[in-house]
Amino acid sequence: MIDITVRGAGVFGLCVAWVCASRGARVQVIDPYGPAAGSSGGIVGALAPHVPEKWNAKKAFQLDSLLMSDTFWTEVEQSGGGTSGYARRGRLQPIHDENSLALAHQRKTSAIEFWHTYAQWDVVQANGSDWEPASPTGWLIQDTLSALIHPRMACAALVKALAARGVEIVTDATDKGQVLWATGVSGLDDLNATHHRQIGNGVKGQAALLKYNARDMPQLFAGGVHVIPHGNGTVAIGSTSERYYDDATTTDKQLDDVINAACVAVPALQNAPVIERWAGVRPRSRSRAPMLGAWSERPGHFIANGGFKIGFGMAPKVAHVMADLLLEGIDEIPDGFRVTDNL
Repeated sequence: MIDITVRGAGVFGLCVAWVCASRGARVQVIDPYGPAAGSSGGIVGALAPHVPEKWNAKKAFQLDSLLMSDTFWTEVEQSGGGTSGYARRGRLQPIHDENSLALAHQRKTSAIEFWHTYAQWDVVQANGSDWEPASPTGWLIQDTLSALIHPRMACAALVKALAARGVEIVTDATDKGQVLWATGVSGLDDLNATHHRQIGNGVKGQAALLKYNARDMPQLFAGGVHVIPHGNGTVAIGSTSERYYDDATTTDKQLDDVINAACVAVPALQNAPVIERWAGVRPRSRSRAPMLGAWSERPGHFIANGGFKIGFGMAPKVAHVMADLLLEGIDEIPDGFRVTDNL
């Protein structure tokens, strides 16, 4: 007997399946394309918080999830023996002018209010390190909340952890028990087809992987791009945000521009060889927040979708909130995250 069927083996589907299985539920995961076949199979993995100001439910949910991430991914790794690439090493950002410097100091104060003692947002002087973004003012923003993960490795670690609980990912099966739809862009397309207005859409992103060893260093955000030093001696750079595109999987000059911007912002990368170019489409809900909750037109069916750009950072708490709903009927989905907020 199956208690929960999860359709979709991206990060939302795998994480919900993992939490449900960890709580003793009998789970099956179905994905015709296999694990991490969509945008969850990307290469960047920036778990970066929203700025600590104008506080709202989305930012509070993300804070909780980022703070849960260390324990969450450690348990996944220990259970299945895989490696997620997760590390909380903070982030550096350049400060470009005096107005931005004043704003950064204001946010240092607001971070104390909203992040409490869990993490810091600070203003520090550049010290000339190779692993620093060029800063016109000589000052940098340094936060200790940002973390990073290797998306493909994280999904593979989840697959191993689920297998250790007796859960395999299959390409086809009959729905049994409660059904969670975590089907990304195709799921948004299905919802769009049955409603009078657009529920969400896919946004293409292009990213690159460079051979450069900056392990144990913080991530950088400079030149409009994320620079993520993975623990395996590579650096990921991304990404574009393309509402309109002809081919979801090809890269082009827009990625060249991203790479160039990263090399200007971080000169140490200028001679680093590009070892992979990646493109994929990420699911964006109309509200821009994750879309969670019951699928009203289908009793016993639920939705977890819309993790555009923040899916891996939101996934630990999304998984626990959806497991509460699926297994216990406890609804702690915040306003703005509900499926009905997008209808």
